Amino acid sequence: MIVNKNTYYDASYDVVVLGFGGAGATAARFAADNGAKVLIVDSAPEGREGGNTRYAAELVGYSSDEADYRNYYEHLAQYFEIDPEIENTVVDGITHMKEYFKKYLGVANPVSYKTILGLPDDAVIADHPDLPGAKSYDMITLKPGIFNASLWNVLRQNVLDRSDQIDVWYSSPVKHLLQLPNKKIVGAQIERDHVLLNIYAKNGVVLTTGGIENNPQKVQDYIGSNKLVPLGTLYNKGKGIDLAHEAGADMWHMSMYAAGGMQQAFAFYEPGMKRAPFYMGNPIFYTGSIFTVGDDGTRYFKEDQGAREGYVENHGSWYKPLNPIHPYFVFDQKQYDKISKIDTFPDNKALNSVIKGDTVAELAEKMGVTVEKLQQTIDEFNLFAENQYDYAFHRAPETLTAFDKTGPYYAVPLVQTIGWSEAGPRRNARAEILDPDHKPIPHLYGAGELGSNMSNLYQGGSDLGDCLIFGKIAGQNAAHPKDDGNCGGLCVDNEQDTPLPPKLSEALTSDIKKEDYPVGPNQYIGKSNQGMGDEIVVRVTTSNGKDLENIEVLKQAESNDYGLKAVKELPQKMVQENSVDVDAISGASNTSRGLKDAVKDALSKAK
Repeated sequence: MIVNKNTYYDASYDVVVLGFGGAGATAARFAADNGAKVLIVDSAPEGREGGNTRYAAELVGYSSDEADYRNYYEHLAQYFEIDPEIENTVVDGITHMKEYFKKYLGVANPVSYKTILGLPDDAVIADHPDLPGAKSYDMITLKPGIFNASLWNVLRQNVLDRSDQIDVWYSSPVKHLLQLPNKKIVGAQIERDHVLLNIYAKNGVVLTTGGIENNPQKVQDYIGSNKLVPLGTLYNKGKGIDLAHEAGADMWHMSMYAAGGMQQAFAFYEPGMKRAPFYMGNPIFYTGSIFTVGDDGTRYFKEDQGAREGYVENHGSWYKPLNPIHPYFVFDQKQYDKISKIDTFPDNKALNSVIKGDTVAELAEKMGVTVEKLQQTIDEFNLFAENQYDYAFHRAPETLTAFDKTGPYYAVPLVQTIGWSEAGPRRNARAEILDPDHKPIPHLYGAGELGSNMSNLYQGGSDLGDCLIFGKIAGQNAAHPKDDGNCGGLCVDNEQDTPLPPKLSEALTSDIKKEDYPVGPNQYIGKSNQGMGDEIVVRVTTSNGKDLENIEVLKQAESNDYGLKAVKELPQKMVQENSVDVDAISGASNTSRGLKDAVKDALSKAK
């Protein structure tokens, strides 16, 4: 959006950060630490911000050997071109990640993923252990355990601790970048409370709006898949790509993405599902009288083959998986009986949408495939099982069991997943976003999943590493005062106190406010950041400072599915059993932990 001398600015900041995830939080923090007054905005409501950092496994890439990691990083590209300066920046950042944790995250002794797995220090845990340089790669986290939002909570708190320098706006999507005719970015247009506001950025704008996972059109356009179900945030809709296009940026890594799930990145289908649980699978779904079929009812891959971040081996190289429109597990009655006994999450979701046919013909009709194809697939599979050799895909003999000769038969519909994408604007080692001539677009920076540094194969821990490495660089460079000439009369004096229209003055305050919660006799407030949302606040009523009479959840931002179930059910269970140590709600272990921690905090005050 090109501005002119008549453009009205509703507010002015030194730096505007678009996207409050791991990269955005890091950029805002370092911009503030370098003296900038910062605005950070996110399209998500409070408690849903955080991007994929909130849902990630908390594991950040680390290597103890610079030469080894450089070798590994280059081979992950599988001969794709790598920017040498980007490579140097990534290698330096990853090999000094422990120092970063100590200096900037307050963690002197980060936990190795090898320790969490109970493996020795010389174990190789890289996603591609066969590639040169893989042996030194590790991943580190703040504390024992994964998928607990601990990294996000620290990054978010670093922003809240700087609330005198950082304003936060939730539910405030960016609509346009504000740009001068000479390409310089001077701000962003933000929608807040249904009002379009032009926000001036004196020194820089940082794009950290995440990937394209929840934008079906962009998934089709860039990845070429009919539909992929997100594993993480529902607010990554590819807006950063639109903004970068608007600013004249060059693009890279547009078809790259990573996934997770059973076999080739599957999740169980459920009607109306918006997000799939991250799930690596159970051998029961590729062991026995069961196989996976594509859209025509035939097998198309080796079901017991492990995928690496969603990538699968194909004749010596690794590629993104095939994404059929309607994949299914197909199995017989004896396999159904085994699956029905599972009570662990999310295995127990397997039969939620199961299809049954008393005959192969009936099942084929319900699946929408030809009976001849499905019957032929079963007959071939039975032959392989009888001979204990899979002539088609070489599945391990011990996983092959022939189907019953008579029905019933079953199918479970599956969906393909996407965890995160790398698509976005090309950037350099200074986190500057580049135009098609590879020249920096003045005052525009980027970090994180949007235009990530990964060039081909994805290695776990890389995007969180990008959030920390390039978020810091972007924030520092965006904050740095620019001596790049005048703005043609379009600049805003950041020191000038420009009066705002009355209807906008309240809307332009930060959403970070101090909250007070009233208490009565024998009531105590407890707080915790151990859930998957932001802060959980409870009010606990006791009869004698110990016995639980009531637990009220005053504030929470847990997920709307299993997290909300825990919020509703767990307080009642704790009161009924007069104990905090009750069983967690299945599928909501992090929310359960956060609720328990908040109640414990309240009870500690009672004591």
